[in-house]
Amino acid sequence: MEELSGNKPVSRWQKMLAQLNNRYRLSIMKEGTFEEVRSFQLSLMNVYLALSSVVVLVVLTVVLLIAYSPIKKYLPGFGNIVEREELAELYQEMSQLEEDLDAQTKYANTFRNLLLGNYQSVVDAEKQIDTTGLENLEDIEEVTLSAEEIQLRREMALEEVGQAARSSLGNSTAGSRDTPLEQLFMVAPIRGEITGAFDPDISHNGVDIIAAKGTAVKAAMDGYVILSDYTYDTGYTIGIQHQNGVITFYKHNSELLKKVGSFVRGGEAIAIIGNTGHQTTGPHLHFELWSRGVPVNPVDYLKF
Repeated sequence: MEELSGNKPVSRWQKMLAQLNNRYRLSIMKEGTFEEVRSFQLSLMNVYLALSSVVVLVVLTVVLLIAYSPIKKYLPGFGNIVEREELAELYQEMSQLEEDLDAQTKYANTFRNLLLGNYQSVVDAEKQIDTTGLENLEDIEEVTLSAEEIQLRREMALEEVGQAARSSLGNSTAGSRDTPLEQLFMVAPIRGEITGAFDPDISHNGVDIIAAKGTAVKAAMDGYVILSDYTYDTGYTIGIQHQNGVITFYKHNSELLKKVGSFVRGGEAIAIIGNTGHQTTGPHLHFELWSRGVPVNPVDYLKF
């Protein structure tokens, strides 16, 4: 492990230090004349120290950039943990809100079709159930709803729509729910001749009234607008939720003057008479009066 130089032993570590401290001369000369332009005195130790200093400087620069600049947000394992948790919570809340919105939209569309008459009875729906593969099951009994049950479900559905309209607006219509329909003061939506009578047997749940073109259609009572839209069969249609579970519909208008959620007073203009929709043969108003989910004859309570 040791070598002899004269009479003194020299270790390998001393030889390595001696080599590191050996000085070398680096000369820069012109190619053509070999004239020395500049020269440097170097040693392996100086080169090592210079390279080490450069590496340390680069490492410190990178560390400072990561610690005190926005770059760390883009590196895995860095960033604000609290912010990431808040973002995760916000994402979950947004997903839940989207699900609630989809459910509310389906709920609103279902009751809108119900109110407009564009619905399929439970009995008809059961008839369309796919019975493929059930022909051999003799123990299955067909369960159908009675007319009373269908009417009760329809009444409850309409009642829920009315309650939702009032609660969502934070203000309920004045009046007792026990007041008979005959004692409620109602305004005729328009004055004119009745050309189509009330006949629920043929699904004509209101009366048709003709009037001059451009006549304003008025709200029968105070209430909240729960429907204001265009449909293929009834054209521009508006529906109003009143007190005591009363709902009125005004169909085939040429223009609607109120939006869903609006509060209207009895006698206030809500639409303009028209001839829109597939189920119409001329300018008129189709007016329906519903009491607790059941259509009633408007002629019994209003003078047109």
